[in-house]
Amino acid sequence: MQPPSPLGTIITHEWLEMIQEIYAKVLLNHVPQPDHWFGLRYNMNLYRGCQHQCIYCDSRSECYQIENFSDVLVKVNAIELLQKELAGKRVKGTIGTGSMNDPYMPLEKQFNLTGQALEVIRQFRFPVHIITKSDLVLKDMDTLQEINQVYAAVSFTITTADDDLGRQLEPGAPLVSARYRAMETLAEHGILTGVVMMPVLPYLEDNLENIIALVTRAYNSGAVYVIPSFGVSLRTGSRDYYYRELATRFPGLREQYQNRFGNMYHCPANDAVRLREVFTELCDQFAIATSMPVYTQETAKQLRLF
Repeated sequence: MQPPSPLGTIITHEWLEMIQEIYAKVLLNHVPQPDHWFGLRYNMNLYRGCQHQCIYCDSRSECYQIENFSDVLVKVNAIELLQKELAGKRVKGTIGTGSMNDPYMPLEKQFNLTGQALEVIRQFRFPVHIITKSDLVLKDMDTLQEINQVYAAVSFTITTADDDLGRQLEPGAPLVSARYRAMETLAEHGILTGVVMMPVLPYLEDNLENIIALVTRAYNSGAVYVIPSFGVSLRTGSRDYYYRELATRFPGLREQYQNRFGNMYHCPANDAVRLREVFTELCDQFAIATSMPVYTQETAKQLRLF
């Protein structure tokens, strides 16, 4: 029997129904190898649900069985589980966080689960890759610098260079400009950082001006890599929510999506071939990689030499 929760239920933002505490059975999940996108061996979710409420979020898909993505469930025994599981890991590999929710959503200020988890990861000398939309990651700079003796990477999901459009697409997330500033700070402190440029939403973000502005600002902010995906994936559950939000926020756009994509899983960006060509040329010009440098045992040895 689990001990009673000391915090109970907390009501917060207008789009968020409640925050509840839960007890998890397992924290670290194995990632199929090799992971060419993010270089992960293990994946860690400290929360279920997300306050950022991005309208395109794939985590609303029925396959993930999250009943109400507006509710946030806090895994209050996560740190205890992480200590136990890392102690039993024979293979060192990158721990990722940020796949099903943002590890730095606003409630992280209160619960500090990500901060505590990074301390455990530091103690066990595991590499880490954080994917976030928040400048709140800077609160854990000291811990990240210590983890970086092995390997630490922070990727910022950025799909538009425009703060105003960002507010519409990611209503609970920090501004895009704040992410670029955080990226610059991380780069200045020697942390590997870059951009996850996915999704690129058809009719909203799939234009040359956006791609050029996004990559240029990434370069000016110290990004080492930009990982692209020209389009958006929509499944049952996430598609329904996204279409409803399009109808509310961008009148007429839902009909364009339905006419062109219907119930397609992958909805490619308009003129995706040309966008990729310009993107690749620009990355070559700036010497920005289009895939991220991942952790290997040799990476760790090299970092220790410095």
